[in-house]
Amino acid sequence: MSSMEAVIVLNAGYEFIGLISWQRAMVLLFNGKVEVVKHSDRIVRTVKETFRVPAIVRLYKFIRQIYKREVPFSRKNILVRDSYTCQYCGREFPPCDLTIDHIVPKVQGGDNNWSNVVTSCKACNIRKGGMTPRQAGMRLIRQPFKPTIMEFINLYLKKRFGVDLTELLQF
Repeated sequence: MSSMEAVIVLNAGYEFIGLISWQRAMVLLFNGKVEVVKHSDRIVRTVKETFRVPAIVRLYKFIRQIYKREVPFSRKNILVRDSYTCQYCGREFPPCDLTIDHIVPKVQGGDNNWSNVVTSCKACNIRKGGMTPRQAGMRLIRQPFKPTIMEFINLYLKKRFGVDLTELLQF
């Protein structure tokens, strides 16, 4: 799904639910399930009519969210949090060229958690070795953090679709 096709779905209380295709959004709209919060610049034409494609839709009925409201700790999610950027040299890399580095290495008692891991390119990770950044004479570009679900969703949308959720929700 490209950014042209992705439509943001909000719950009745304007809570982010997910992304759907523009076609699915149009079906929900015609069936009276959603209202358009913001239109995209895209237009769809039929033989008789022209329609503006929504960018954001809001459900009329509240849907109870049963999923966990925390971002799972995983390699993929760490890469998303750090925007696929080495936190030592600042360069962006494809996922296959990145590693997960422990700020306080495991050999020095470091934990495997959001505040102790960052994305690192292979060269910086080798240079740092089993030392802390201070011991290796290196500096972090940004301190690691545990993202909230909304921070994570916004980071993901920016990277994947070039969509800034905070800008889209300013209406």
